[in-house]
Amino acid sequence: MYTAKKFDHLLGTPGFSDTLLKNHFTLYEGYVTNFNKLNDLLVTMEEEGKVGTPVDSELNRRFGWEFNGMRLHELYFENIGKSGSQLGENGLKEHMIKEWGTMEAWEKDFRTMAAMRGIGWIIVYYDACAKRLFNVWVNEHDMGHFAGCVPLLVMDVFEHAYITDYGIKRADYIESYMKAIDWSVVEQRYENSNK
Repeated sequence: MYTAKKFDHLLGTPGFSDTLLKNHFTLYEGYVTNFNKLNDLLVTMEEEGKVGTPVDSELNRRFGWEFNGMRLHELYFENIGKSGSQLGENGLKEHMIKEWGTMEAWEKDFRTMAAMRGIGWIIVYYDACAKRLFNVWVNEHDMGHFAGCVPLLVMDVFEHAYITDYGIKRADYIESYMKAIDWSVVEQRYENSNK
C-alpha cells in the first residue's frame, strides 16, 4: 500500500500559485489512490483465477500508467524548491558539460523539448551503464522511458502543471520551473546512481 507524500512545503513557491499546487497535489494523490485500488483488484483477480481475461489484461496495461503517474509526480515535486538552488561545480555539472558542451547548450535543449507541442514529461536521465546523460521527452506516463536509466530531473509539461497560472503560455511556466529547480536534489540523485 502506497501512501501519498505531502508537498505542502512547496506552497508559496514563486511562479506557482497555491491554487495550482494544491490542484496538482490532489491530482497526484489520485494516482496513489488509483494505483492502490488497481493493485488490490489485480491481486484479487489472481486469487480468484481470473488472470488472462480481457479485464485482467486491460487492468495490467493500466498498471504502469498509474504507478508512473504517481512516481513521476513525486520526483517532480521533490526537485522543486521555494527558492531553487544553483548547480554545484563538480560531479553532475561536469558531466552535463561533457555531454552537451556547455550548460547553456543543455538548458537550450531542455527548454526546447519542454516547449514542444504535446503533453508529457521532460526527464534528464542518467544511464549508469554507459555513463551518459540524456534529455528525454516522455509522452505518456507509461511510454518513452529509458529502461534502466535513473531520472535525475523531472519536469511535468501536462497542462495541469501550468494552465491555472499561465493559460497556454507554457514558456512562462518553463521559466518559473527553471528558477525553482532544487539542484541539490538532482545532484543527490546523480550521486546515488553512481554508487
